[in-house]
Amino acid sequence: MKVEYLDETAVRKTLDFEIPDEGFDREIDQRAREYARRLRLPGFRPGKVPLDVVKKRFRREILDEAAESIIRRVVPKEIGDRGFKPIGSPQVSDIRAEEHRPLRFRATFEILPTFELPDYRGLPVLCRQPRIADEDVDREIEKLRDRAASFEPIEDRGVDRGDFVLLHLTWSIEGGQPHREENALIQVDDPANHPDLTAALLGMNAGDSKRVVVQYSAEHDKPDMAGRKVEYAFSLKAIKRRRLPPIDDEFARDIGHDDLDGLRASVSARLLNEDRQRVDHEIEQSLIAALVERGGFDLPDALVEAHMDVRTENAARTLAIGGVDPRQSGVDWRAYRETQRDAAVKSAKADIMLDAIARKESIDVLPGEVDAELTRIANHANSPKETLRRRMQASGDLAKLVSHLRRSKTLDLLKANARLTTD
Repeated sequence: MKVEYLDETAVRKTLDFEIPDEGFDREIDQRAREYARRLRLPGFRPGKVPLDVVKKRFRREILDEAAESIIRRVVPKEIGDRGFKPIGSPQVSDIRAEEHRPLRFRATFEILPTFELPDYRGLPVLCRQPRIADEDVDREIEKLRDRAASFEPIEDRGVDRGDFVLLHLTWSIEGGQPHREENALIQVDDPANHPDLTAALLGMNAGDSKRVVVQYSAEHDKPDMAGRKVEYAFSLKAIKRRRLPPIDDEFARDIGHDDLDGLRASVSARLLNEDRQRVDHEIEQSLIAALVERGGFDLPDALVEAHMDVRTENAARTLAIGGVDPRQSGVDWRAYRETQRDAAVKSAKADIMLDAIARKESIDVLPGEVDAELTRIANHANSPKETLRRRMQASGDLAKLVSHLRRSKTLDLLKANARLTTD
């Protein structure tokens, strides 16, 4: 066997193979004999069809199978013997397979880059101080007040703007199946409601029923309804007025605080802690960006493509979690995937460099660290820890968790040695 090695780039390698004709002919004969054992032809006893007849009748199939068998054997062995660890499966091309002639083909594969780590201690990072304003606390308390609102029944008039209505609601998008909600609470003049729906509700009294067809614009924010007609049928069960409590000491006590000052102090502390976490994340992202900027090496296309796939799948999964079918979302997923290329290059390069730092610094994840993280996740999910461990082990998520923890510890090392400048 002859093999010619071509170093296309630092990460892309090619091997040109030539298998001697006698070796290829032996493989062809073996495949032909296997066909002959299974073949049933008139005029021949089972298993006694001459090889020449078999080869002539199934020439292309036999040549292809013989070539594939040899390729599966020799390509991985040759790559391994040369000390390479390819990313993904080698791509085989330019196959020339004919009986009594050498088998020739090309195998192309990609490997992780080899590079010198830049100086990763003392990376400069400009960061901000965690801070919150009184307006932030006010907005958060307003949210708490909003959640503490109560509803009072209105029985002496029909529906007016600002009211909330309790409906038995049925709706169906043209061409689709009907949906039902027994106790739908809707604010009558909510900006998200179609004006025709609001108009239909105004003036109704408890016990009234109505049916209305609404035409949504092509720009509607719900892709499954955009540009389509939706038929609503509803029965009004009750009209309600929303009452917000005054923001005072009594309100603070109702939600578990001594007084309003204590509530503000508690909200302020929580918001400040959340901003500290945001600042920490911003520092990590700045460190990664500084590290990647110093990483002057090529990346395998297969690795970049894999990162693009993950980013696109995550975007589709986010839509699905939000109740939108990614296939009906109107998103051009092929175009979206291409927009992720630059970000994919950076994230792939960051993964490689952080892994190299972890290996150089002998950063490992201890069993106790994994156990502590599993405990945290199990408590949050209200699930037995060992059940969670088995499930994550079976799905491969446990290995991802270990990788995540190792990455976090590596970033902690970079943060501890960074040159931080505050604005």
